[in-house]
Amino acid sequence: MFHKILVPLDGSALAEGVLPHVLTLAHSTGAEVILLQVLEQNNPSDHMRPVDPLSWRFHQIEAKTYLEGIQQRLQEAQPGASIETVLLEGQAAERIIELAHEHDVDLIALSSHGRSGLSGWNVSGVVQKIILRAHTSIFLARAYHTQQPELTRLRYQRIFMPLDGSQRAENVLPMLAALAQDQQAEILLVHVVGQPEMPRRVPLTPEERELSQRLVELNREEVSHYFDQLKSRLPGSIQTRVVVSDNIIATLHNLAEDELADLVVVSAHGYSATRKYPYGSVSISFIAYGATPLLIIQDLPQREIAPNPAEVAAHQLGLGGRTLAYDKPSV
Repeated sequence: MFHKILVPLDGSALAEGVLPHVLTLAHSTGAEVILLQVLEQNNPSDHMRPVDPLSWRFHQIEAKTYLEGIQQRLQEAQPGASIETVLLEGQAAERIIELAHEHDVDLIALSSHGRSGLSGWNVSGVVQKIILRAHTSIFLARAYHTQQPELTRLRYQRIFMPLDGSQRAENVLPMLAALAQDQQAEILLVHVVGQPEMPRRVPLTPEERELSQRLVELNREEVSHYFDQLKSRLPGSIQTRVVVSDNIIATLHNLAEDELADLVVVSAHGYSATRKYPYGSVSISFIAYGATPLLIIQDLPQREIAPNPAEVAAHQLGLGGRTLAYDKPSV
């Protein structure tokens, strides 16, 4: 469950596309909402030029007025909601991540694109930086979808959740249950049974093919039994899909589209969880290639995620970045 939802905005309509989702998440969890705007110079090279104090002051007042206007609209849409505003200056991605850590934010809600406009990339550069370095749960709205004309709470009808049977993947279940109950949404539990990899320079023998098929059927039966157990732990209408495929990630994307899911919920890691990376292959694929609103529940504490080589180098050179202390895994 979430206690604080951080919502970075840049004044654009594209960035505001995440707000109906924020209303829904806050309503389902009772979380406090923090609206944040970071004022930065338009051109990175401009930091060498003197800033006109009067012009900058007007810029600050304009941003403050904008945030207060969004705050008022949200409170009108959801009376009683706890909503505050924060205005910072500096590099957007860095300041957003810093505030998230300082305020113990447990969800950052983002639109895939903002003031820089839509592009051929599935997420903008700033959003990508936040996702990869914040090391917290992330909600991602797709800015290229048609936006609602009015700021109202959304209703999810079909929530798509891939599971691999691991306890880490089940990290999403409490949040899923809260959303489904509040939204009266149908939950679709999905597992793709992978075909065993049996690399050969010659065709498989009949015995090898039979062994592969037996293993697939064993896995399929185990997953079906596992899903039957999960149904008793989740509210409302539960549907399940168990599919056999030699391409797990592509099959998951196709299923999310074919099943008309309006929200995908995944754990940051599953069976292959490692502290070296903030996300596993499935969650990364939905960030980079998914077209549905996405909620990623981070299962690892921030301090347990190892810094990447670029972070280490930047820290050593005094170029900033998060604190590099983390808990090393036991051996």
